[in-house]
Amino acid sequence: MATVGSAYLPGIASRVSDIRDSSRHSAAVRITHWINTLSFFGLLVSGFAILLAHPRFYWGEAGGIGTPSLLDLPLPFMKGGPSGWGRNLHFLCAWVCLFNGSLYVLSGILTRHFQNNLLPAKSDLAWRSIGREISNHLRFKRPGVDTSLAYNLLQRLTYLLVVFVLFPLMIWTGFAMSPAIVSVFPALVTVLGGQQSARTIHFFVADFLVLFLVVHIAMVCLAGFKHRVRAMITGQVTAAKDGA
Repeated sequence: MATVGSAYLPGIASRVSDIRDSSRHSAAVRITHWINTLSFFGLLVSGFAILLAHPRFYWGEAGGIGTPSLLDLPLPFMKGGPSGWGRNLHFLCAWVCLFNGSLYVLSGILTRHFQNNLLPAKSDLAWRSIGREISNHLRFKRPGVDTSLAYNLLQRLTYLLVVFVLFPLMIWTGFAMSPAIVSVFPALVTVLGGQQSARTIHFFVADFLVLFLVVHIAMVCLAGFKHRVRAMITGQVTAAKDGA
């Protein structure tokens, strides 16, 4: 197939060869990615353990058993439950995630990673371009050669949303539930409407992040799981094999 490709489509053959030898992910991106993966998994497990202790959500400053709830989850009400070790693990993973994320953002700014790789061009934000990308994702269309050298539009917008909106909001609402931090910075929780409001927002933002994770893994599998994971470990793109 390589002979046929090079004979009839020399431009594509040359381009694929260039892609195979190109580097996509910097060391900083790869290291922070895997640290974030581990810390996020810890947050997910510990967060569920905490949730089992009280699977109800309220709005305002206070809320508890016997008071009207905003949302009741169909989960077993395990008063006390595994929340002890869950809270300890959650706090530990949260601080790891915070420092690791700060390093990623700082590195991304200094190396212009966000500007060069994630910030979409003005022409890409046209409704036609956005609609085409959404259509491709809904039809589970296999990514082409171009995506091995650059993130597509939906990837760029989603990553920017996660990095600069969802994760900061998770950190903010997490701080708002900490009595020690709130005692020093009370505005963190008053702006949100109370600690129970912060907890509810924290839960829904976590749901969006889990949804992002599921879609992210699904798209990685669609594009070629082995080669994409290898690229995130070594930094080298192997798009030619993905498309074979």
